Amino acid sequence: MTALALLIVLISAFLHAFWNLLLKRANSGLALMWLIFVSMVVVYLPVAAIIVITQQPIIGWRELVAMFGNGVLQLIYFLLLNQSYRFGDLSVVYPLARGSGPLLVTVYAITFIGETPTIWALGGATLIAVGVLILSFNPQGLRAPGAAKGVMFALLTGATIATYTLWDRYAVHDLKIDPFLYLWVGSVAQWLIITPFVLRRGAELGDEWRAHWKVALSIGTISIFAYALILFALTFTQVSYIAPAREISVLVGSMMGSRVLAEELSARRLIAAAAMVVGMIGLALG
Repeated sequence: MTALALLIVLISAFLHAFWNLLLKRANSGLALMWLIFVSMVVVYLPVAAIIVITQQPIIGWRELVAMFGNGVLQLIYFLLLNQSYRFGDLSVVYPLARGSGPLLVTVYAITFIGETPTIWALGGATLIAVGVLILSFNPQGLRAPGAAKGVMFALLTGATIATYTLWDRYAVHDLKIDPFLYLWVGSVAQWLIITPFVLRRGAELGDEWRAHWKVALSIGTISIFAYALILFALTFTQVSYIAPAREISVLVGSMMGSRVLAEELSARRLIAAAAMVVGMIGLALG
């Protein structure tokens, strides 16, 4: 794994953990999702326009299916993740969701795509997975009201992460779609899909805007940028390296849950942190 890919993944990990913290603190529903998608579309419209004008990409039916498919998968992901945070602690939900998905991706990439990570990389990915599992074991969080539902939605979120990661890898690696343009069209698709359901809740949307417009703008802006970094890294790095490396965000998110949201903090986090840091070193050496 190159130094550039590693740096990109680390920056993305911190950004990803931060917007998840914002989403958890907002603790809202469909109206907030709509505001987030609107923010994505508006903020990155100039970027998409510049890409179209300067690169003049050829968009055929495969590219359109890929971009709108990304929108559908990302919408499912956002809805499941939001439901997870409505029932479970950040320090439980985030590790489960982020940890289960990349494990599935790595297994699939080795088995079906034919990627061949080195022993160092496989060892690093394993250590990161162990760290995720240690962080996920939170007895206090699991005993909280609604924790079982939080775990269920977190695991469903993880399965969705695995699906869209492989889908997106095909789009930017095989179809050569620009990452920002790809994500922007996907955001438009999400906005179009969700709009009919939100318009029936005019009063709720107004309340959500007054309460959380800054949160929606922040999440919309940060989430696309953070994931565009990952898509860029996927254009020159194996997905079996990128997927587990992204899980350093689990450590960041878990620490944020403890420091900012006053969730349970124990010595096991130090063990998990050590395992994940060593795992990252293994991926870097691989």
